[in-house]
Amino acid sequence: MIDLSVDFAGVQFKNPVVAVSGTFGFGREYAEFYDLSLLGGICAKGLTAQPRLGNAPPRIAETPMGMLNSVGLQNPGIDAFISDELPFLRKFDTVIIANISGNTSDEFAEMAEKLSGSTVDIIEVNVSCPNVKAGGVMFGTSPDAVAKITNDVKRRSHIPVMVKLSPNVTDIAEIAKAAEGAGADAVSLINTIIGMRIDTASKRPVLFNNIGGLSGPAVFPVAVRMVWQVAQAVKIPIMGLGGISDGDNAVEMMLAGAHITGVGTACFADPYAPINIIRGIDEYLQSNGIGAAREITGKVVLN
Repeated sequence: MIDLSVDFAGVQFKNPVVAVSGTFGFGREYAEFYDLSLLGGICAKGLTAQPRLGNAPPRIAETPMGMLNSVGLQNPGIDAFISDELPFLRKFDTVIIANISGNTSDEFAEMAEKLSGSTVDIIEVNVSCPNVKAGGVMFGTSPDAVAKITNDVKRRSHIPVMVKLSPNVTDIAEIAKAAEGAGADAVSLINTIIGMRIDTASKRPVLFNNIGGLSGPAVFPVAVRMVWQVAQAVKIPIMGLGGISDGDNAVEMMLAGAHITGVGTACFADPYAPINIIRGIDEYLQSNGIGAAREITGKVVLN
């Protein structure tokens, strides 16, 4: 028997595959396809302090080997999540992660405190947000800003805090170390890469918001590289994500240094992608005579 379980920041995952934020909603649609208890974890759609309608359409566009999105954090707000969506998710035997986004450090901390008093297992802090007190500069591009948010959230949370890192930085390892130094229990990476496409007929961007986040297989090599770099820099566990499409991709991410893996855009093409990836990891371990998933984390053999 292969042991797929992973201890991640003190939380026990039955397997290292998580349906990640922004692509899985609150699980209701996917629950019509299979038992969500089969998943290692579910990271719910990003939450804000107040309900948001998101950006005007068009806000999603396909690209070669991926997609651009500028949904704009459409969500019902944190209070509605706790009262209406979390009870549904709690019907399933899986780890529940809540992703939060804010415009100020205080806003992040207030949301974390609310979630800390709920049945959520882990809080994921999305630092790819504009800091309104710093002229709209993204929190995630500044080590100091990431450290402050992490520290403020940790002070108000009694459950593990994971910081989701932006790839749109000069040195991802420096940002990860700032999060670790401020008390983060884990980091997740990568978030989407900023991209743009233009319709040559109309000469207008394909997205109403002009630019958006690139995800899917196109970003996978970047994600693997950044996970590997961060794994060399920090001691806290890593959730690796960004373009994972099959079991071999997930294994590759773990070899680079991830303890668990996240599946996002692949779910749009195939709702069963997370289930197939769990099966693919198991088959890899069996065929290579490896008894436990945790044994492959960081085991890349460098040239």
